[in-house]
Amino acid sequence: MKTTAYPKRTGARRFSARPLLAAGLLGLASLAYSGAAQAIDIEGIPDPTIEPYVAAMKGKTIGYVPFSMSYDLSQGWYAGMKIQAEELGYEIVVRDPNWNTDVGVQAMEQLINSKPDIIVLQNPDLQSYAKLLKRGTEAGINFISVNIASAYPTYYIGEVWQLNGVKEAEYIVEKCGEGTGRSGKVAIIQGILTSAASATQIRGVTEVLSKHPEIQVVSNQSANWDAGKANEITKTVLQQHPDLCGVIGFWDGMDIGAGSAVKEAGLQDQVFVVSSGGGNKEAACDRLEDGTYSAYFSYDVREQAQDINSLIRIFLQNPPAPDAPKFTLPTRGRFLTKDNIGPGSCWTMDDFK
Repeated sequence: MKTTAYPKRTGARRFSARPLLAAGLLGLASLAYSGAAQAIDIEGIPDPTIEPYVAAMKGKTIGYVPFSMSYDLSQGWYAGMKIQAEELGYEIVVRDPNWNTDVGVQAMEQLINSKPDIIVLQNPDLQSYAKLLKRGTEAGINFISVNIASAYPTYYIGEVWQLNGVKEAEYIVEKCGEGTGRSGKVAIIQGILTSAASATQIRGVTEVLSKHPEIQVVSNQSANWDAGKANEITKTVLQQHPDLCGVIGFWDGMDIGAGSAVKEAGLQDQVFVVSSGGGNKEAACDRLEDGTYSAYFSYDVREQAQDINSLIRIFLQNPPAPDAPKFTLPTRGRFLTKDNIGPGSCWTMDDFK
């Protein structure tokens, strides 16, 4: 029998012309497809809303005058506003009074004279900016007040302070009122008394407490939004009333002083400190975790920044007349305790990146 000798296989792979031919045909097909894709006709109808929307934003100017750029609320609002401004092509001009009302008045005057399209601001109190807001509104500038209103009406986004006061007082009644076996003694620490945040929040607090005669308000003082002063007030009250049951504070940046005084006295299990603020993690959730606060009413800065941006987009597209009725967009509050906080309960600056 005749046998056929086959070459020995080696580690080297033998290539055939067939795969190369197939690859060439695929390449030709790909080129043909590419040419066809470039030749496709545009179909459908153009969106007529895009061009006027973009044009309404480009080159516009927004003024921003907070209390100060040194704290979480102002920084969070600005971070949210800045993202949208960069996306849509308008400018934000920041004027930082750094807690000085006189400097804020000067900043407002300068901005109004430069005639921006919109000014976003915090009113230090009910009256300081009122005349300026009137003059600017009559000149066609739209004002968005955030969290603190003025005696002169503007568009308002922010906390409903009276409701805040109601919620905080109800919590203290639950912890210190009838049937709790506690003293019922409560201290109230307000901010600047002429601020709408204090003037309306105290209304909510006293409305609730007036219905509970077992609650005794042993101190009702202003700390002017200052943590050091709140600390001093609380220490004095604790010395005078070692059986104090609760502290109702009006803002976390101030109330951290009150909470620290209670902790330093070793009374955090006896004295319930309730505060409120914009829900920053360090100022809110961390302080609930470490016992500085027993409860916290949060008006979330992330949501407020979204509302500010929405109004900016609406006003730039369709500026209201100076005499148009003003409206309010209340911020939905959340009542937080150590038991109900979770990963999304508070915010950090990373949320705006």
